[in-house]
Amino acid sequence: MAEIEQTPVPASPEDAAAETAAPAPPAERGGERGFGRGPRGRRPRSSGDGEFGDKGDGLCEKVVFINRSAKVVKGGRRFNFSALVVAGDKKGRVGVGLGKGSEVADAIKKGGELAKRNMVPVALKDATIPHEIYCQFDGAKVLLRPASPGTGIIAGKTVRAVLESAGIKDVLTKSLGSKNAANVVKCTLKALLKLRLAEDIYAARGLKYVKRTEAPVVSTPVTVAN
Repeated sequence: MAEIEQTPVPASPEDAAAETAAPAPPAERGGERGFGRGPRGRRPRSSGDGEFGDKGDGLCEKVVFINRSAKVVKGGRRFNFSALVVAGDKKGRVGVGLGKGSEVADAIKKGGELAKRNMVPVALKDATIPHEIYCQFDGAKVLLRPASPGTGIIAGKTVRAVLESAGIKDVLTKSLGSKNAANVVKCTLKALLKLRLAEDIYAARGLKYVKRTEAPVVSTPVTVAN
């Protein structure tokens, strides 16, 4: 059976004009031009954005607060930044530094260097503090209490930064005064410096310290009357 060859029918001038005027399909957002918003979701947090990071020297730094100040000049406004940084070795040494600079990175770097330079030892008892302490610095008031193993650090982010840098793992805290980050950090550090071990107190008084031993628990048999 012979095949019938079909020839295309030429379009009329009206159909050609309609095809020309038809709108093009909308282009996808975020295509080759790159103007799209991209996928939704949380942005990845960098390790230097207020997070702990172990440096090559075994120290960790924590950015507690970054402040921006503006100065009005003839050409506009000039911005300066100050960063409050806490550094410690998590083995009983901690320091605080306030760095300033025209850029955030410079301020954080200077604050970290000052914090490492100002590190001081604090008295610790295992993973907690030796005794309860209450301290006040300007308008900030901080209360620290020792806790049993496994409790963790019950504190806000400002107090937590100092305690974690010092190596404390179990403690109960409460900030009772001002919420100014600089004063709360200094108040927490002042409270840690006031801590004293029993051995140090006995040695200062010229006495010999004898560690107390807990008495063994003797279990008594329980008799049940019939």
